[in-house]
Amino acid sequence: MLAYNGAMSATTKPLIQPNAQHRYEVTAADLPLACPMPGMYLWNSHPRVYLPIEEDGGSAMCPYCSAEFTLKS
Repeated sequence: MLAYNGAMSATTKPLIQPNAQHRYEVTAADLPLACPMPGMYLWNSHPRVYLPIEEDGGSAMCPYCSAEFTLKS
């Protein structure tokens, strides 16, 4: 069994708080787009919802938290 010592590896990014911002810029690397995004804590947020940002002219709004996402080219 592995023990967790609370340290993060050098390649792991710290998780960000969901819904901490109201506007996010995303790139093609973030697709398919879901809110909350993979780098966010999930335990204190809403259910994951996928947003069709490519079909909506490069912008989308989360129906749960009203976060606005813009697709950067």
